Amino acid sequence: MSEDKAKSEEKYPMHWAFSSVRSTIGQHGEQELYTCASGVTPSGVIHIGNFREMITVDLVKRAFKYMGKNVRHLHSWDNYDVFRKVPKNMPDQDKLKEHLRMSIVDTPDTTGKCSSYAEKNLKEVEESIPLVGINPEYKYQADMYSECKYAEGIKKALENTDTIKEILNEHRKEPLSDDWLPTAIFCDKCKKDTITKQEWKGDYDLYYECECGHTETFDFRKKGIVKLLWRVDWPMRWDFEDVHFEPGGKDHSSPGSSYTTGKEIVSKVWNKNAPSYTMYDFIRIKGGGGKISSSSGDVVTLKDCLEIYEPEIVRFLFAGTRPNTEFAISFDQDVIKIYEDFDKAERIYYGKEEVSDKDKEKNKLIYELSQVDEELKNIPKDMPIQVQFREITTLLCIKDMDEEEAYNHYKDQIKNKKDEARLKTRISCAKNWLMKYADDNFKFHINKEKNQELLNNLDDNQKKALVMLKEAINSDKKGDDLENAIFDIPKSLEMGMKDFFQLCYQAIISKDRGPKLAGFIEEIGKERISDLL
Repeated sequence: MSEDKAKSEEKYPMHWAFSSVRSTIGQHGEQELYTCASGVTPSGVIHIGNFREMITVDLVKRAFKYMGKNVRHLHSWDNYDVFRKVPKNMPDQDKLKEHLRMSIVDTPDTTGKCSSYAEKNLKEVEESIPLVGINPEYKYQADMYSECKYAEGIKKALENTDTIKEILNEHRKEPLSDDWLPTAIFCDKCKKDTITKQEWKGDYDLYYECECGHTETFDFRKKGIVKLLWRVDWPMRWDFEDVHFEPGGKDHSSPGSSYTTGKEIVSKVWNKNAPSYTMYDFIRIKGGGGKISSSSGDVVTLKDCLEIYEPEIVRFLFAGTRPNTEFAISFDQDVIKIYEDFDKAERIYYGKEEVSDKDKEKNKLIYELSQVDEELKNIPKDMPIQVQFREITTLLCIKDMDEEEAYNHYKDQIKNKKDEARLKTRISCAKNWLMKYADDNFKFHINKEKNQELLNNLDDNQKKALVMLKEAINSDKKGDDLENAIFDIPKSLEMGMKDFFQLCYQAIISKDRGPKLAGFIEEIGKERISDLL
């Protein structure tokens, strides 16, 4: 960020990311390295709601770096979780059902593209998030458990089973059974967690009996088929990774939830402070209802969003919204406003639009946090090219969705490679939006020939109107002069303004409405329009 700004912990108190940093430092003191953690279970398609956890951590990480602190973003893929339910959007449902109760890393990818079901779900995210400037260190929990990296943590939990049970029972209606253990085992024979009995034999030895009939006593330092249950696994990892900050979803944040119990468990079992915590709320899709759910199959991913939004604008949506605020990702006409909001923040950043000092500092910070390059070395000194998203959609319709022609229309405005990349991305996003989500009011095609059905049913006044329009088009008038000449036509004929413009648009695009007529005519070309009248 701007080098002339003092790197003070009191700077930008209005932004939640910096508040999270100050809270973390207050809770954990000064550290040589702060660990900010996120985690997602790849049990289904990783949706934009899951992404909120990752970008929340990234934004806090950037705030740490801005304050001059050493920090890392550690992201855990919980790919050793149980495959409990087949999402509706997955192919080969019957084959997947055969693997229920196995770990998701031992469940196949039925598309045949990846080594496992878990890898298929996480791979797209690992390919997408660098595009928005997020580059965490990855931890794969299947590897950590199968390689027995958590053996000491498992032993510690088993030694403190009574303490853990007491904590969990405080938040349960029915107490845990007398023989309850904080562990889950995947049978070495059938690979499922269908365990009917577990016994800890002391030290590192566990005994189990499985529904399939297999029994075994094994040393969990040597055989990685055991994992801690989620409410114990989470605090164990806080200790193992020395985590200082981690957000959690609304479902993990209520009284008695996994963060509440985890905070007590890590304190009493591992004698450690829980990470500083930020709750993030759900994300909705504009026009849809309810929380996004991987198991429902009705999800929107980061990749989907990047088809419509520039990477900086995806970041902008999250940087400008507190994590504990529910909001909607829009794919309707609000997309146009979101682009306008980002462009305004950019103009404020470059001093091209005046606002109050408070709003200026707020917008400048959000704009900087929206940049893909976290070091901010590539923010150009001059404001990048700004072409309105709505204007591009109109141009694409005029150019029959030809991206290259749309690009060539603006190429004289390009100053550098940043402008070139911005323009190409925005044109591509605008086209995707028109093709996939835009209302019919935003889409049109120029008539290839005269609308003969319309012309055959005109009254004399309407015929005169189109003749006069053709004369205005074929004159030397341009810009405001052409616009004034067009507006004079219905006035001279005592024709309703709405009726006149409806007639014009029907003749040109066979629709009742369209872009501002004078500019539209000049953009399409006077000769092409004249031939339609």
